[in-house]
Amino acid sequence: MTIDVLCLRPLADFERVGVLPPPSLHVAYRSLNDADVPALMKSARALVIPAVGPPIPAALFEGTALKLVQVTGAGLDRLDQAALKRLGIPVANVPGGSNGAVAEYAVTTASLLLRRFAWADAEIRGGNYAAYRARLLAANVAGLDGLLVGVVGLGIIGLAVAQRFHAMGCRICYFDPAPRDPQAAQALEAQSLSFDELLKTADVVTLHVPLLPATQGLIGDRQLADMKPGAVLIQASRGGIVDEAALAKHLETGHIGGAAIDVYASEPPVPGHPLLALRGDAARRLVFTPHIAGVTRQATTFLCRSAWRNVQRVLLENELPLDRAY
Repeated sequence: MTIDVLCLRPLADFERVGVLPPPSLHVAYRSLNDADVPALMKSARALVIPAVGPPIPAALFEGTALKLVQVTGAGLDRLDQAALKRLGIPVANVPGGSNGAVAEYAVTTASLLLRRFAWADAEIRGGNYAAYRARLLAANVAGLDGLLVGVVGLGIIGLAVAQRFHAMGCRICYFDPAPRDPQAAQALEAQSLSFDELLKTADVVTLHVPLLPATQGLIGDRQLADMKPGAVLIQASRGGIVDEAALAKHLETGHIGGAAIDVYASEPPVPGHPLLALRGDAARRLVFTPHIAGVTRQATTFLCRSAWRNVQRVLLENELPLDRAY
Protein backbone atom coordinates (compact mmCIF):
# COMPACT_ATOMS: atom_id res chain seq x y z
CA MET A 1 0.00 0.00 0.00
CA THR A 2 1.48 3.35 -1.09
CA ILE A 3 0.57 6.42 0.94
CA ASP A 4 1.71 10.01 1.32
CA VAL A 5 1.13 10.40 5.05
CA LEU A 6 0.90 7.99 7.96
CA CYS A 7 -1.10 9.64 10.73
CA LEU A 8 -1.02 8.14 14.23
CA ARG A 9 -3.91 10.29 15.36
CA PRO A 10 -7.52 9.20 14.63
CA LEU A 11 -9.38 10.77 11.74
CA ALA A 12 -12.19 11.56 14.18
CA ASP A 13 -9.92 14.01 16.02
CA PHE A 14 -9.60 16.11 12.87
CA GLU A 15 -13.23 15.73 11.83
CA ARG A 16 -14.34 16.91 15.28
CA VAL A 17 -12.75 20.33 14.72
CA GLY A 18 -13.41 20.53 10.99
CA VAL A 19 -9.75 20.38 9.95
CA LEU A 20 -8.81 17.79 7.32
CA PRO A 21 -5.64 17.26 5.26
CA PRO A 22 -5.43 18.48 1.67
CA PRO A 23 -7.59 16.13 -0.45
CA SER A 24 -4.70 15.44 -2.84
CA LEU A 25 -2.77 13.66 -0.08
CA HIS A 26 -3.33 9.96 0.53
CA VAL A 27 -3.43 9.60 4.31
CA ALA A 28 -3.55 6.36 6.30
CA TYR A 29 -4.83 6.67 9.87
CA ARG A 30 -3.48 4.09 12.28
CA SER A 31 -2.54 3.58 15.93
CA LEU A 32 1.07 2.90 16.85
CA ASN A 33 0.50 -0.79 17.58
CA ASP A 34 -1.31 -1.66 14.33
CA ALA A 35 0.42 -4.51 12.54
CA ASP A 36 0.90 -2.70 9.23
CA VAL A 37 2.51 0.43 10.70
CA PRO A 38 6.12 -0.68 9.94
CA ALA A 39 5.23 -1.33 6.29
CA LEU A 40 3.34 1.95 5.97
CA MET A 41 6.32 3.81 7.42
CA LYS A 42 8.42 2.52 4.52
CA SER A 43 6.15 4.10 1.89
CA ALA A 44 5.03 7.28 3.67
CA ARG A 45 6.63 10.63 2.92
CA ALA A 46 5.42 12.21 6.17
CA LEU A 47 4.44 11.00 9.63
CA VAL A 48 1.92 12.92 11.73
CA ILE A 49 1.73 12.15 15.45
CA PRO A 50 0.06 13.57 18.56
CA ALA A 51 2.36 15.01 21.18
CA VAL A 52 0.97 12.75 23.90
CA GLY A 53 1.49 9.00 23.83
CA PRO A 54 4.05 6.24 24.28
CA PRO A 55 7.56 6.55 22.85
CA ILE A 56 7.86 5.72 19.16
CA PRO A 57 10.64 3.17 18.59
CA ALA A 58 13.60 4.53 16.68
CA ALA A 59 13.72 1.33 14.63
CA LEU A 60 10.49 2.32 12.84
CA PHE A 61 12.33 5.18 11.16
CA GLU A 62 15.16 3.05 9.76
CA GLY A 63 15.02 2.63 5.99
CA THR A 64 12.24 5.18 5.49
CA ALA A 65 12.07 8.08 3.04
CA LEU A 66 10.29 10.44 5.40
CA LYS A 67 10.59 14.11 4.54
CA LEU A 68 8.87 15.24 7.73
CA VAL A 69 7.73 14.10 11.14
CA GLN A 70 4.99 16.53 12.18
CA VAL A 71 3.82 16.68 15.80
CA THR A 72 0.31 18.08 16.31
CA GLY A 73 1.44 19.83 19.48
CA ALA A 74 4.54 21.15 21.17
CA GLY A 75 5.92 18.11 23.02
CA LEU A 76 8.71 16.11 21.41
CA ASP A 77 9.50 13.56 24.11
CA ARG A 78 7.89 10.65 22.19
CA LEU A 79 10.70 10.80 19.65
CA ASP A 80 14.32 9.64 19.76
CA GLN A 81 16.01 12.91 18.86
CA ALA A 82 19.47 11.40 18.34
CA ALA A 83 18.16 8.72 15.97
CA LEU A 84 16.14 11.14 13.87
CA LYS A 85 19.04 13.56 13.62
CA ARG A 86 21.31 10.70 12.55
CA LEU A 87 18.81 9.69 9.87
CA GLY A 88 18.37 13.29 8.73
CA ILE A 89 14.59 13.27 9.17
CA PRO A 90 13.22 16.76 9.93
CA VAL A 91 10.91 17.06 12.93
CA ALA A 92 8.47 19.97 13.33
CA ASN A 93 6.00 20.79 16.09
CA VAL A 94 3.36 23.45 16.72
CA PRO A 95 4.72 25.66 19.49
CA GLY A 96 2.32 27.94 21.28
CA GLY A 97 -0.91 26.43 20.02
CA SER A 98 -2.09 25.59 23.53
CA ASN A 99 -0.90 28.78 25.22
CA GLY A 100 -4.30 30.19 26.00
CA ALA A 101 -5.74 26.86 27.12
CA VAL A 102 -2.86 26.13 29.51
CA ALA A 103 -2.97 29.67 30.90
CA GLU A 104 -6.69 29.32 31.50
CA TYR A 105 -6.11 25.99 33.23
CA ALA A 106 -3.40 27.37 35.51
CA VAL A 107 -5.41 30.39 36.64
CA THR A 108 -8.61 28.39 37.07
CA THR A 109 -7.09 25.58 39.10
CA ALA A 110 -5.05 27.99 41.23
CA SER A 111 -8.22 29.87 42.14
CA LEU A 112 -10.12 26.63 42.69
CA LEU A 113 -7.47 25.41 45.13
CA LEU A 114 -6.81 28.67 46.94
CA ARG A 115 -10.48 29.28 47.61
CA ARG A 116 -11.21 25.56 48.18
CA PHE A 117 -14.19 25.46 45.84
CA ALA A 118 -13.95 21.73 45.05
CA TRP A 119 -13.44 20.96 48.72
CA ALA A 120 -16.51 23.04 49.60
CA ASP A 121 -18.54 21.20 46.96
CA ALA A 122 -17.68 17.84 48.53
CA GLU A 123 -18.45 19.05 52.06
CA ILE A 124 -21.84 20.45 51.09
CA ARG A 125 -22.73 17.22 49.30
CA GLY A 126 -21.80 15.45 52.54
CA GLY A 127 -24.22 17.57 54.56
CA ASN A 128 -21.58 19.81 56.18
CA TYR A 129 -22.71 23.20 54.82
CA ALA A 130 -22.68 25.22 58.05
CA ALA A 131 -19.58 23.64 59.54
CA TYR A 132 -17.54 23.99 56.40
CA ARG A 133 -18.67 27.56 55.78
CA ALA A 134 -17.46 28.43 59.26
CA ARG A 135 -14.18 26.64 58.53
CA LEU A 136 -13.67 28.64 55.33
CA LEU A 137 -14.37 31.93 57.07
CA ALA A 138 -11.96 31.05 59.87
CA ALA A 139 -9.27 30.06 57.34
CA ASN A 140 -9.42 33.52 55.75
CA VAL A 141 -8.70 32.04 52.31
CA ALA A 142 -7.00 34.22 49.69
CA GLY A 143 -7.98 35.05 46.15
CA LEU A 144 -5.44 35.64 43.41
CA ASP A 145 -5.19 39.43 43.60
CA GLY A 146 -1.81 40.53 44.94
CA LEU A 147 -0.36 37.04 45.32
CA LEU A 148 3.13 36.19 44.06
CA VAL A 149 3.05 33.61 41.25
CA GLY A 150 6.29 31.81 40.43
CA VAL A 151 6.55 30.59 36.84
CA VAL A 152 9.17 27.89 36.30
CA GLY A 153 10.07 28.03 32.61
CA LEU A 154 9.28 31.31 30.85
CA GLY A 155 8.97 29.99 27.33
CA ILE A 156 5.99 30.49 25.02
CA ILE A 157 3.53 28.77 27.35
CA GLY A 158 5.10 30.02 30.57
CA LEU A 159 4.89 33.60 29.35
CA ALA A 160 1.22 33.19 28.41
CA VAL A 161 0.55 31.81 31.89
CA ALA A 162 2.40 34.71 33.50
CA GLN A 163 0.40 37.21 31.45
CA ARG A 164 -2.89 35.62 32.48
CA PHE A 165 -1.99 35.66 36.18
CA HIS A 166 -0.79 39.25 35.83
CA ALA A 167 -4.17 40.19 34.35
CA MET A 168 -5.75 38.77 37.52
CA GLY A 169 -3.74 41.18 39.67
CA CYS A 170 -0.90 38.83 40.60
CA ARG A 171 2.73 39.75 40.98
CA ILE A 172 5.02 37.60 38.83
CA CYS A 173 8.42 36.05 39.42
CA TYR A 174 10.09 33.44 37.29
CA PHE A 175 13.01 31.06 37.03
CA ASP A 176 14.47 30.62 33.57
CA PRO A 177 18.18 31.08 32.76
CA ALA A 178 17.24 32.07 29.18
CA PRO A 179 13.70 33.47 28.99
CA ARG A 180 12.33 33.51 25.47
CA ASP A 181 11.14 37.12 25.58
CA PRO A 182 12.85 39.22 28.27
CA GLN A 183 11.07 42.38 27.13
CA ALA A 184 7.68 40.75 27.61
CA ALA A 185 8.76 39.70 31.09
CA GLN A 186 9.78 43.28 31.85
CA ALA A 187 6.38 44.51 30.67
CA LEU A 188 4.84 42.37 33.43
CA GLU A 189 7.36 43.71 35.95
CA ALA A 190 8.26 40.06 36.44
CA GLN A 191 11.20 39.44 38.75
CA SER A 192 13.87 36.91 37.79
CA LEU A 193 14.74 34.74 40.81
CA SER A 194 16.88 31.73 41.52
CA PHE A 195 14.96 28.47 41.60
CA ASP A 196 15.36 28.17 45.38
CA GLU A 197 14.23 31.74 46.03
CA LEU A 198 11.17 31.32 43.84
CA LEU A 199 10.12 28.21 45.74
CA LYS A 200 10.55 29.93 49.10
CA THR A 201 8.55 33.05 48.25
CA ALA A 202 5.84 32.21 45.68
CA ASP A 203 2.23 31.66 46.75
CA VAL A 204 1.59 29.72 43.53
CA VAL A 205 4.27 27.72 41.70
CA THR A 206 3.37 26.77 38.13
CA LEU A 207 5.60 24.48 36.03
CA HIS A 208 6.14 24.94 32.29
CA VAL A 209 9.36 23.15 31.35
CA PRO A 210 9.97 20.22 28.96
CA LEU A 211 10.92 16.78 30.23
CA LEU A 212 14.71 16.59 29.88
CA PRO A 213 17.42 14.89 31.95
CA ALA A 214 17.93 18.24 33.71
CA THR A 215 14.23 18.56 34.62
CA GLN A 216 13.53 14.94 35.58
CA GLY A 217 12.55 15.08 39.27
CA LEU A 218 13.00 18.85 39.31
CA ILE A 219 10.44 19.12 42.13
CA GLY A 220 11.39 16.58 44.75
CA ASP A 221 11.17 16.26 48.51
CA ARG A 222 13.69 19.04 49.24
CA GLN A 223 12.09 21.48 46.82
CA LEU A 224 8.61 20.82 48.20
CA ALA A 225 9.90 21.33 51.74
CA ASP A 226 11.39 24.67 50.62
CA MET A 227 8.08 25.92 49.25
CA LYS A 228 6.18 28.54 51.19
CA PRO A 229 3.79 26.89 53.68
CA GLY A 230 0.32 26.70 52.15
CA ALA A 231 1.55 27.38 48.62
CA VAL A 232 -0.21 25.85 45.62
CA LEU A 233 1.56 23.81 42.92
CA ILE A 234 0.32 23.62 39.32
CA GLN A 235 1.78 20.69 37.36
CA ALA A 236 0.78 21.03 33.70
CA SER A 237 4.16 20.44 32.04
CA ARG A 238 5.29 16.82 31.69
CA GLY A 239 5.04 13.77 33.93
CA GLY A 240 8.28 12.96 35.71
CA ILE A 241 9.12 16.56 36.61
CA VAL A 242 7.43 16.22 40.02
CA ASP A 243 8.21 13.43 42.51
CA GLU A 244 4.63 12.33 43.06
CA ALA A 245 5.32 10.32 46.23
CA ALA A 246 7.06 13.31 47.80
CA LEU A 247 4.17 15.57 46.83
CA ALA A 248 1.73 13.16 48.47
CA LYS A 249 3.74 13.35 51.69
CA HIS A 250 3.72 17.14 51.76
CA LEU A 251 0.00 17.28 51.02
CA GLU A 252 -0.57 14.82 53.87
CA THR A 253 1.28 17.06 56.31
CA GLY A 254 -0.54 20.15 55.05
CA HIS A 255 2.69 21.95 54.13
CA ILE A 256 1.54 22.19 50.51
CA GLY A 257 -1.81 23.97 50.39
CA GLY A 258 -2.97 22.34 47.19
CA ALA A 259 -1.92 20.89 43.86
CA ALA A 260 -3.42 20.65 40.39
CA ILE A 261 -2.07 17.62 38.55
CA ASP A 262 -2.64 17.29 34.81
CA VAL A 263 0.32 15.09 33.89
CA TYR A 264 1.70 11.96 35.51
CA ALA A 265 4.92 9.94 35.50
CA SER A 266 2.87 7.07 34.12
CA GLU A 267 -0.29 7.75 32.14
CA PRO A 268 -2.80 6.61 33.14
CA PRO A 269 -1.65 6.60 36.79
CA VAL A 270 -0.78 3.13 38.02
CA PRO A 271 -2.93 1.39 40.66
CA GLY A 272 -1.88 2.48 44.13
CA HIS A 273 -0.56 5.81 42.86
CA PRO A 274 0.50 7.80 45.97
CA LEU A 275 -1.58 10.85 45.09
CA LEU A 276 -4.69 8.82 44.34
CA ALA A 277 -4.21 6.96 47.62
CA LEU A 278 -4.59 10.15 49.71
CA ARG A 279 -7.68 10.45 51.87
CA GLY A 280 -9.39 13.10 53.96
CA ASP A 281 -8.13 16.69 53.92
CA ALA A 282 -5.05 15.76 51.89
CA ALA A 283 -7.22 14.41 49.08
CA ARG A 284 -9.37 17.56 49.16
CA ARG A 285 -6.28 19.63 48.37
CA LEU A 286 -5.90 17.95 44.98
CA VAL A 287 -7.45 18.59 41.58
CA PHE A 288 -6.82 15.88 38.98
CA THR A 289 -7.25 16.26 35.21
CA PRO A 290 -6.31 13.73 32.47
CA HIS A 291 -3.57 15.58 30.53
CA ILE A 292 -6.00 18.08 29.03
CA ALA A 293 -4.68 21.43 30.32
CA GLY A 294 -3.88 22.46 26.75
CA VAL A 295 -6.92 20.83 25.16
CA THR A 296 -9.85 23.00 24.12
CA ARG A 297 -11.78 23.06 20.88
CA GLN A 298 -10.04 26.29 19.92
CA ALA A 299 -6.56 25.00 20.73
CA THR A 300 -7.12 21.70 18.93
CA THR A 301 -8.34 23.51 15.82
CA PHE A 302 -5.21 25.64 15.74
CA LEU A 303 -2.88 22.68 16.32
CA CYS A 304 -4.46 20.50 13.64
CA ARG A 305 -4.66 23.28 11.07
CA SER A 306 -1.03 24.26 11.64
CA ALA A 307 0.15 20.66 11.39
CA TRP A 308 -1.59 19.94 8.09
CA ARG A 309 -0.45 23.26 6.63
CA ASN A 310 3.13 22.27 7.36
CA VAL A 311 2.66 18.83 5.77
CA GLN A 312 1.21 20.54 2.70
CA ARG A 313 4.10 22.96 2.63
CA VAL A 314 6.69 20.17 2.58
CA LEU A 315 4.98 17.52 0.43
CA LEU A 316 3.02 19.62 -2.06
CA GLU A 317 4.92 22.91 -2.21
CA ASN A 318 8.46 21.54 -1.76
CA GLU A 319 9.18 24.15 0.92
CA LEU A 320 11.13 23.73 4.14
CA PRO A 321 8.96 23.03 7.21
CA LEU A 322 8.04 25.79 9.60
CA ASP A 323 8.79 25.43 13.31
CA ARG A 324 11.42 22.76 12.72
CA ALA A 325 12.56 21.48 16.11
CA TYR A 326 15.53 19.54 14.71
